[in-house]
Amino acid sequence: MAETNWAGNHVYRAQRVARPRTVDELRALVVGASAVRPLGSRHSFNALADTDDLLLSTVALPELVRVDPDARTVTVGGGMRYGAVADQLHRAGWALPNLASLPHISVAGAVATGTHGSGDRNGSLATAVSGLRIMTAAGEEVELRRGEEGFDGAVVSLGALGVVTEMTLDVVPTYDVRQRLFGHVPWDVVVERFDEVSASAYSVSLFTTWHEDTIGLAWLKEVADGAFGESFFGAAPLTEQRHMLADQDPRHTTVQLGVAGPWHERLPHFRPEFTPSSGAEIQSEYLVPRAHAREAILAMRDLGPRLAGVLQVGEIRTVAADELWLSSAYGTDVVGFHLTWRPDQAAVVAVLPAIQGALFPLGARPHWGKVYVDRDRLVPGMYPRLEEFRSLAERFDPRGVFRNAMLRGLLEG
Repeated sequence: MAETNWAGNHVYRAQRVARPRTVDELRALVVGASAVRPLGSRHSFNALADTDDLLLSTVALPELVRVDPDARTVTVGGGMRYGAVADQLHRAGWALPNLASLPHISVAGAVATGTHGSGDRNGSLATAVSGLRIMTAAGEEVELRRGEEGFDGAVVSLGALGVVTEMTLDVVPTYDVRQRLFGHVPWDVVVERFDEVSASAYSVSLFTTWHEDTIGLAWLKEVADGAFGESFFGAAPLTEQRHMLADQDPRHTTVQLGVAGPWHERLPHFRPEFTPSSGAEIQSEYLVPRAHAREAILAMRDLGPRLAGVLQVGEIRTVAADELWLSSAYGTDVVGFHLTWRPDQAAVVAVLPAIQGALFPLGARPHWGKVYVDRDRLVPGMYPRLEEFRSLAERFDPRGVFRNAMLRGLLEG
């Protein structure tokens, strides 16, 4: 089966792929397979979503967007993409607290890998989850609610428990957001006043190549009814729409320049109708405890010359702490160091040990769905609740149907 992930840097080893259209079809496929992995929008850059036997694509499963205004929740189909969910939610007068930079990604896949947006007080997308319905390898549908035993382990699950068929998310009344851009923010401001910089808007993204003299682009997303200043630590606002990659069409990005609009048309970096980011890319990301933000920024600055020629752009974001067992923000506020690489897998893998050598001692955790290396098996030790997750996975999937090579290394030692 010659199929690849979204970026094309991973060819699936699976023997077959199925696209069930109903839960009953899904059940029959799961029960009859020896090894299964759920597949959403294919936006993982490593082998996490791969298997030796059956890939179960969730894209054809029934769409569901059911709002409960009294509970302030929405229940959605796990295979749905955030862009589709957000559009229907907004038309119903509701919103999600945060979104990732891409509206193209599936809800279940993004949650299962701890994917996030940005903002000092904003948790990852998984923190909005209040309920799950999971199809196990035995064909049973198990429901879990926030506060129940095992729930905090089941949300960021890496697909190890089964196929998420439905997910219930917290919602808030719809709101407007505006985006403003600033260029050439001095590094000394970012290093010495990072708390002020990251707290200056609802969501702050800083884009850099790491070897330039200043931060190339500061991208602020602000709730539209709040006050805002005309400058950003001395940097004047930009007056033209920008893509974070200088050679890419800015029309692919959501509307900037202070023009307020609905939350779902401003919180993502990219419009759903266009190819996200550059398209031809590989991604890595490391989440560092906020207490070590300064040391991490300085370490990445030192590595800047080594990254030139491989890196397209880096992004610095913040994520609030949570209590989800396998979340990269478990137990601590974190700063995300996102890296958009040129599509050269060998060159990327060659520079990762230097980055990890600098960031792992600071407590960094890699994003589960992006490219990292772990030859010394350090990653399992980064999660203090891993033994509990292993027990949870054994209870949901005692035959290991949903485990692949990556998960066996994590769950079986």
